[in-house]
This record gives sequence, structure tokens and C-alpha cells, in this order.
Amino acid sequence: MAFNVLIVDDSAAMRSFIGRVLDVSGFPVGECLEAADGEEALALLAEHWVDIVLTDLNMPRMSGEQLVRRLEQDELLRSIPVVIVSTDRTDSRVRQMLALGARGYVTKPFLPETLRRELEQVLGVTS
Repeated sequence: MAFNVLIVDDSAAMRSFIGRVLDVSGFPVGECLEAADGEEALALLAEHWVDIVLTDLNMPRMSGEQLVRRLEQDELLRSIPVVIVSTDRTDSRVRQMLALGARGYVTKPFLPETLRRELEQVLGVTS
């Protein structure tokens, strides 16, 4: 089974990198969508269904934290699991994001296997 993924990061290079890491890790990706911030992500989600959202925290217009809050407020979109992919590795920030509704947290830099394991755990699949 392949999973549709939305990568949200204000850096085009980082979005591309995460896409390549997913490919290298062997994680089964169907459609891979990209957004530069939370506003773009919400616009894409209005048109496309995804199985999981990977989002950075620090972005212009709408941050990853604001995106998680908005997704949690929406009856349909709250069912899409969100994994934070950020350089902020403080315990308080990780706890805060998980309390807000994120289902996973990966700190940059990361190994392909680390990202794959987190996604499999969040989605409840085995390799």
C-alpha cells in the first residue's frame, strides 16, 4: 500500500530533500505533495486527500503549530496524522506539539530509517 504524503516546509530544498529521503528509505509513497507554509497546505488539503502530513514548525504566513491547530479544529482533517519535522528538539516543544495533536516528531538532521520508522509507527504499518 502506498501513502499520499504532504510535505510542508518553507524551504524548497528541504521539501525536495525529505521527498528523496522517503524514496531512499523505501517508505511506500504514492502521491507526494508540497506546500511552502500552512496556508498552502490547507489549500492543497481542500483539493487532495493525503494519508499523512510532514510539517516544519517555523514558516512564514502560517507556522506548523498554527497548521496543527487548524487541522485539529476541522472535523475531517483532524483524522490526518501530522508528524513534525523540525530542528527544534527541546523536550517542551516536542511535548507541546504532541499535546496539540501532532502524532509524531522527528528532529533535523535525521537518518532515512528514523523518518521511516516514525511514519510506520504513526500510520500503524510494518515494513
